[in-house]
Amino acid sequence: MEPRNPLPPFTEETAQQKVLMAENAWNSKDAERVAGAYTPDSQWRNRNEFVQGRDEIVAFLKQKWEREIDYVLRKDLWAFSGNRIAVRFQYEWRNAAGQWFRSYGNENWEFDDLGYMRRREASINDLEINESDRRIFGARAEGDTSGIPLN
Repeated sequence: MEPRNPLPPFTEETAQQKVLMAENAWNSKDAERVAGAYTPDSQWRNRNEFVQGRDEIVAFLKQKWEREIDYVLRKDLWAFSGNRIAVRFQYEWRNAAGQWFRSYGNENWEFDDLGYMRRREASINDLEINESDRRIFGARAEGDTSGIPLN
């Protein structure tokens, strides 16, 4: 496998790069693109689901984005050390009945020496919101690295 820059050990700048790269990939809703950032045997805990390997990641993401319509995400660097990054995030989506949600969460990431994520642990909570309460309307503007609001 080719190196996936930036590589660990991370600096604040390179950790921020990884976070924004991940945000952009997830906002593409291209499951293959997202899965390509993970090791072939990557291990995930997403809420109460456990996923292992790229094939399972692709299947998981395809199902997720079928349920979570109009999904749009913001990630924010929380902490980093060596080959690990901690992220907080929010995303908004609606279900098939039209109910909007804002999902809040934290992720812990661990990377291999080539810059692929080998472990992802995500804790996520969902809050029903009115459509008029939405605040994320598409991809982040280029150059925008602002943090996300707490509430």
